[in-house]
Amino acid sequence: MTAKRFGKTLLSKGEATLDLADVEADLLFSQALMQACAETGKVSSVLLLPPDLTRFHSRAGFFTAIAYRELAKAGIAVRVMPALGTHAPLSDTGRDRMFPGVPASLFRIHDWRRDVVELDRIEREWVEATTEGAVSYDWPVQVNKLLRDGGFDLIVSLGQVVPHEVVGMANHAKNILVGTGGKEAIDKSHFAGAVYGMERLMGRAETPVRAMLDEGLNRCADKLPPIFYALTVLSARDKSDGSLALRGLYCGFGRECFEQAAELARQVNVEFLDEPVQKAVVYLAPEEFRSTWLGNKAIYRTRMAMADGGELLVIAPGLESFGEDTDIDKLIRKHGYRAAKVIREKTAVDNDLANSLSAAAHLIHGSSEGRFTVHYCPGPGLSRREIESVGFEWGDIGEATARYNVNKLATGWNTGKDGERFFFVPNPALGLWALKTRFPQD
Repeated sequence: MTAKRFGKTLLSKGEATLDLADVEADLLFSQALMQACAETGKVSSVLLLPPDLTRFHSRAGFFTAIAYRELAKAGIAVRVMPALGTHAPLSDTGRDRMFPGVPASLFRIHDWRRDVVELDRIEREWVEATTEGAVSYDWPVQVNKLLRDGGFDLIVSLGQVVPHEVVGMANHAKNILVGTGGKEAIDKSHFAGAVYGMERLMGRAETPVRAMLDEGLNRCADKLPPIFYALTVLSARDKSDGSLALRGLYCGFGRECFEQAAELARQVNVEFLDEPVQKAVVYLAPEEFRSTWLGNKAIYRTRMAMADGGELLVIAPGLESFGEDTDIDKLIRKHGYRAAKVIREKTAVDNDLANSLSAAAHLIHGSSEGRFTVHYCPGPGLSRREIESVGFEWGDIGEATARYNVNKLATGWNTGKDGERFFFVPNPALGLWALKTRFPQD
């Protein structure tokens, strides 16, 4: 059982130039999944944990559909619970788009405020030492109760490994303990990362928040079914067309598959620049980014490339709220995106903010710390007054889209008709851009 839980990779295929075709990916994953079932023992029911629509490009929906097909063929009962974390539940349209062919009746919704159980609690001293004194509190190991009490023989956790602002590299234990975690676990892990410093975390596999997640999962392994991970790594095929290639597929029990995926993601998803960006233009596709809770990846993923005094222009036609959650949306509107020092001071005196540390972390993440200007260009969902009230500059989306045709720009450096030189990012969720001098090589 130890080998199953902690140390066996069943599929490791990836390199920076690989473009894995769907047919081959289907075959390889199907074989690895059924091998995982065989090694687990008698498997009669499986819980699939993919991400939600905000990670549509992860290809997790594609692999979830394959898993359902293969498990159903083997007579194994399946349930699917998207690892929402704090995100809004999938709509029927979103579910069908991401998980074509998977029956709606199989889906369960994760409620991060009500449906969780606590498996353990990591001591304050351990957390304080691991975060180098950034925070001093204990941390609960929480999961949706379905993981522990649902009677499943195997959990299949699917998703993409890509640079992330809280944990360094997304997925693996994060999909379990944050994706299906509870309010306290999400609040405290996010705040720890924000106070420690996102620029010290992003693009790195070994971080204090990752260590917290790993420790929690290791301590509670015997309280959960075996977890089989299916991890993808993707990057653009060509800077001019924006299509994505599946560069890696790593499957197994334990952490090794994550380490392999993270190493490849570091190669293909982190772009190191030789010069700072004075002007960046980021596009947020309306079907993916409807809140600044998600859309602020435009800030997170480019901030290490931005020049002091530079301008970040965010074209966000689908923007309609700040938070995915009503309570968090209210807190964002109340406090705005401010410097870390200001938010920490507010957290010390505002009980609502102190009781929603994930919101406090998000407010820190969304501030440029006064180093560069953020212009948000929303559609009709948010007004100029609302945008400016939370600390951003407002931009007219009509003027922005007329000046910057996002369908024709190349990813990276562009020169406009008037000679303006700018850096274009078509989807900030897919990478990390950093000035070499701001990202010391390990």
